[in-house]
Amino acid sequence: MFVATTRSKRPVLIAANKSSKRADVSRPDNLINAAKNLRDRVSRLRFAGPVAYVYNPLEYAWAAHELYLRRYGAGQKRVVFLGMNPGPFGMVQTGVPFGQVAAVRDWLGVVSTIEIPRQQHPKRLVTGFDCHRSEISGERLWGLFAKRFGTAANFFTNHFVVNYCPLAFVESSGRNRTPDKLPREERDALFSICDQHLLQVVEVLKPEWLIGVGDFAAKRAEVASADYRLRIGKILHPSPACPASNNDWTGKVTAQLRDLGVWS
Repeated sequence: MFVATTRSKRPVLIAANKSSKRADVSRPDNLINAAKNLRDRVSRLRFAGPVAYVYNPLEYAWAAHELYLRRYGAGQKRVVFLGMNPGPFGMVQTGVPFGQVAAVRDWLGVVSTIEIPRQQHPKRLVTGFDCHRSEISGERLWGLFAKRFGTAANFFTNHFVVNYCPLAFVESSGRNRTPDKLPREERDALFSICDQHLLQVVEVLKPEWLIGVGDFAAKRAEVASADYRLRIGKILHPSPACPASNNDWTGKVTAQLRDLGVWS
């Protein structure tokens, strides 16, 4: 269970700061426009078997994703954490990266109506914030940030979280298929679009650090940002599918970030 360190578990609406600089006010709109472009471009791609269903939460969960960007995307960020793609009980349900329902609702304070995708696997239905399954990766990641920073506002002052790929792929059996397992032609077309979006995020947020959550994300961070003067790092992926993550993931990742010099 996700446990935030704030006093209340009810969502907190964060009003815009009227005293913010004009550049800071514009940045969420820049991120939103970049996400819209990403959404529209990947929606035109087609994927062959064994992929049977493609979920694009930037379409059916756009309201929640836009709220996340608008609320937390203002200002420069020293550190950007980069995930792979939506998990079936995380961003697929809530439209927020690593979007475990309780974390998104209770800590991030992001709640919105989630529409129903045009096509979905009967074993992978989108029920939005009514989803009763927990995305363990999101539970661990946001739980670490809540433990260290207390409030989401404190965390997002200098940090941001984004996924490299916005699509989730499901085989006819209901099995999740990760982007790196796509055929080369499909993968190259998708990655070209995702690389361009990642660079747009970097240009808007101007981070010092780009931290890949897991091997895949770290590799894509290196490739996409090769022409930028960014510090690239990697942390252990929080998925329970990674055996090393099931024993004190929080402690291990905190140590990794300290060793990199990201956190003190």
